[in-house]
Amino acid sequence: MASSAATQQPHRSGRISMPRTSRISGFRDLSVEARRAAVAETADIAPESLAVLDPDQGLRVDLADRLVENVVGVMGLPVGIATNFVVNGRELLVPMATEEASVVAAASNAARIARVHGGFFTSTTAPVMQAQVQIVDVTDPEAARLRLLEHRDELVALADSQDPLLRELGGGVRDLTVRVVPSRAGTYVVAHLHVDVRDAMGANAVNTMAEAVADRAGEIAGGRTLLRILTNKADLRLARARAVFAADALGGAAVVDDIVHGAALAEADPYRAATHNKGIMNGISAVVLATGNDTRAVEAGAHSHAISPSGHYTSLSRFEKNADGDLVGTLELPMAVGLVGGATKAHPVAKAALSVLGVASAAELAEVVTAVGLAQNLAAVRALATEGIQRGHMSLHARNVATTAGATPEELPAVVARLVADKAVRVDHAERVLSELRANS
Repeated sequence: MASSAATQQPHRSGRISMPRTSRISGFRDLSVEARRAAVAETADIAPESLAVLDPDQGLRVDLADRLVENVVGVMGLPVGIATNFVVNGRELLVPMATEEASVVAAASNAARIARVHGGFFTSTTAPVMQAQVQIVDVTDPEAARLRLLEHRDELVALADSQDPLLRELGGGVRDLTVRVVPSRAGTYVVAHLHVDVRDAMGANAVNTMAEAVADRAGEIAGGRTLLRILTNKADLRLARARAVFAADALGGAAVVDDIVHGAALAEADPYRAATHNKGIMNGISAVVLATGNDTRAVEAGAHSHAISPSGHYTSLSRFEKNADGDLVGTLELPMAVGLVGGATKAHPVAKAALSVLGVASAAELAEVVTAVGLAQNLAAVRALATEGIQRGHMSLHARNVATTAGATPEELPAVVARLVADKAVRVDHAERVLSELRANS
């Protein structure tokens, strides 16, 4: 990713701009319009480029009708900005699309703590996706596997010929592997095309290649081809993030120890791991969705990666205490996201989100997404190890409940304060509080 923001950076128009920071004091207290202005200034983009965040200027029905079938309308989600992020020395504001209260605030707070030790440090593997070709009714599957490998160059060339542009951009087929997979219905020969898809998510490219080689692969194997499609177990396309969280900022040495204990339970117990990983995905899915990428593909890849070699479902992240007594968090998982194709270029809000991030490659985007996942995870485990998850979550959720009960913007602060104080964040209680306030006004 880009070098540290501590030096002057070239503006996208070519002029030199002053250093930017994602540490925006009082951001949550600004009006929506003021927040947009601050984001535009910090991200060094034109303020009018964020106008698409208005519901009446974003995804119009006529555009939605071109994206999917049987359109009857659109559904909006809040898009928030996570502040305080530093990823590989670069200051970032991160757009997040989510309906869940506390997610954006939690990620921002964890990123603030990580800043003490330089923020998040990330890396990725090459953007290699895989397509599978299933071959059935093979009489000699082990020999068929070797026959397919003997024809590797032929099949690779056939697949590569489907996308000359991808090869011009430096991508293309990198390998062919073949597996023999026993099942309850028979033994299958499954060929895998390994394809470097560059800055695309890659589904369309690898699916087209799988279709192209299927018949020839079936001939070579001596069987009938059936499924020809990518796998979302993108274990050759990994993104990694690590960060050090200062013990003092977390609440002290005892809090660090308790976070390690809580994380260790997630490693050992699939019941805890499911919720622990959901916390990671709260951050990841919000950024993936905001940038127009495929949340279902990323989620499937993440959860499949959480299966250990022994078949045990475990935590995607790890938390340890370093020699200085600080907490070290690490996260590694498949991250099949792109900057081209799909909704990333067709959805106006996705384009605006990407302009705020300013990432130049799919790898950079994958690294940012993974850093947000780690931040989200740290925030959740820290809350569980200290005050409990409900206190912070409920104070934000109370705004939703108060609004549902009919509170006006002027009434919100008083109603929210009462709901939190009474530890009864429910619509029926909010209605009673509203009635009392109005009766006494």
